[in-house]
Amino acid sequence: MPRVFAYIAHTGGVPDDSAAELAAAAQKLDAGGSPVAVVTGWGGELESVCDALRVSYAEVWKIANEALAYPNAELVRSALVQVLPAGSIVLVPHEHFGMDLAPGLSIKLNAAFVSDGVGIEALDGAALKVVRQEFGGQVSAHVRCDISSGAVVTIRPGAFKPLETAPISGCVIDKSGEIGALAAGRRYLETVVAEAGDVDITKHGILVSIGRGIQDKDNVPIAEELAQVMGAAVSCSRPVVDAKWLDKSRQVGSSGKTVKPRVYLACGISGSFQHLAGIKGNPFIVAINKSPKAPIFQVADVGIVDDILEFLPELTNKIREMRSVSSK
Repeated sequence: MPRVFAYIAHTGGVPDDSAAELAAAAQKLDAGGSPVAVVTGWGGELESVCDALRVSYAEVWKIANEALAYPNAELVRSALVQVLPAGSIVLVPHEHFGMDLAPGLSIKLNAAFVSDGVGIEALDGAALKVVRQEFGGQVSAHVRCDISSGAVVTIRPGAFKPLETAPISGCVIDKSGEIGALAAGRRYLETVVAEAGDVDITKHGILVSIGRGIQDKDNVPIAEELAQVMGAAVSCSRPVVDAKWLDKSRQVGSSGKTVKPRVYLACGISGSFQHLAGIKGNPFIVAINKSPKAPIFQVADVGIVDDILEFLPELTNKIREMRSVSSK
């Protein structure tokens, strides 16, 4: 089996949650192997990321260059091409930067490319099977991928549960000297941080999140009432924001906020990739949806097939009843 590398995204000196998920995906390819984490960046933040990764990766390749201080897929591609061995399998998070990085990287490596994988398996010494979801998650496509020249595969965030393994003490290998001068046709300008709304959903441990299934703005108070008795905040998927039923600051997803709650109630949410990409930290997910085929049930810890307009008021009343009994 070719060597497996995981490109690690990071912010503020902290590895993204996808780092542990990519390690789990790599184990599906070679249970006895040891995937290599590859990290690019500059300065003290890069050192902190490498040190954090040593507990879960036996080998961490560090590529430090001042030009990599800010995210630029062109520069990262140039750096990776110079250090990755021919025929490597490279796993990349399927998020904004990863989707920019991976296709061009596969071309430069003359490797196969498969995007948005939710499952992965080694078929033999020269092929992979990558599972992708089509038509909003209603159909699973099993893609056979020839890896005789290597492969680049983007992995959907949340598709693989992090492994529960004992911490290790891996080594950091500095590959910075193996890359030459880096140049790109575009340059980093600035990062614009979205304005905070009346409620910061990123700070709450419990979220009651509503989707298209809420049907009308007049039904939003049903979710707000449940959130109040649970000590939670109300968040939502993009259709609710597009309909102007809730403010943009409440949106969870790739075009909204990234949240890390302990408990996430997905109410009337189908479970598209764009929405799930905003849920990090492996929370306990409870999904309530009228359609038993909704993709959200594939990632939920508990699934309930019901109409949220009927179920949520019942749940609210039950919680009130339980609290009333416990307070006596």
